[in-house]
Amino acid sequence: SINPNTYLCQYQRNAMVAAHSLERINLILRYIDDNLDEDLSLERIAGVGCYSTFHMHRLFKDVAGETLNNYIGRKRIEKVAFCLMFRRELTITELSLQYGFSSNSTLTRAFTKFYGVSPTKFTVLLPGEYSKICKTDRKIGQASTIFEEYICNINHSLNYMKMNAKIEIKDLPQMDVAYTTCIGVDGLDNAFEKMLQWARRAKLIQLPDFKLVRIFHDSFRVTAPEKVRMSIGVPVSGTADVGGEIGLTSIEHGKHIVARFLIEPIDFGKSWESLFVWMNENGYKKAPGDPFELLYNNYNDHPEKKCEVDMCIPVK
Repeated sequence: SINPNTYLCQYQRNAMVAAHSLERINLILRYIDDNLDEDLSLERIAGVGCYSTFHMHRLFKDVAGETLNNYIGRKRIEKVAFCLMFRRELTITELSLQYGFSSNSTLTRAFTKFYGVSPTKFTVLLPGEYSKICKTDRKIGQASTIFEEYICNINHSLNYMKMNAKIEIKDLPQMDVAYTTCIGVDGLDNAFEKMLQWARRAKLIQLPDFKLVRIFHDSFRVTAPEKVRMSIGVPVSGTADVGGEIGLTSIEHGKHIVARFLIEPIDFGKSWESLFVWMNENGYKKAPGDPFELLYNNYNDHPEKKCEVDMCIPVK
């Protein structure tokens, strides 16, 4: 008869290999985000992860759901789109250099192919900076975007903030975070559960100040929901036993808008949208760094099924 332990050992080896691969892919994702102005060839990225180019190509697509070249190209274009909305002081030339395009015309062609309109027309379709890309249809080899233009009522957004949020401007200290990567909204439940399990093993979940963190590396305004990359994590202090699927990152110290909400899960999108309107109306500029949430409760335990959450935007 065949020893069942043989299968168990093989399963454990496979799990260790998979976890180690995810650890290196997480490193690669962070490297890409930090170096979009550099040459990000397959050979260079493979070197960062200590992979052969063949394995790099295959593993990245398995984890990210798209090829490395598609991912890098999409990230560059979406970063430009975000800047066109919230950092309008930057010129096309500056954006070309900042996000790795060889020229203004190269950026314009890539942007137009992806969003269906030129960068100039894109800004026209964002009256007052408060319109939204509502529906997109993106396919490999062609990207067509349908802009369903609507203008958010600024007063409505500000009234919503007044009624639902307590807003402070805070100089937040650095926060170290144990995290797992989530790409796309469909994986959120699994990512949160994975971090809760890790927090139980680390004996953090019973602490009185326990909370979860969600860091947004992409914006739902410019990135399709199934492609938005998020880090789901738990704040840690000192050393943390991380590895494999669980990595360690930091939210840098600095000035932040911090808005405390008590809302239903369905209202997260409206709350973020209104917070960005508040930011613009009050003269703040988005600073480098990713927006994030601090989640303080399980909404299922709340008598009204509401979430207590801080939504935080780095500003200058």
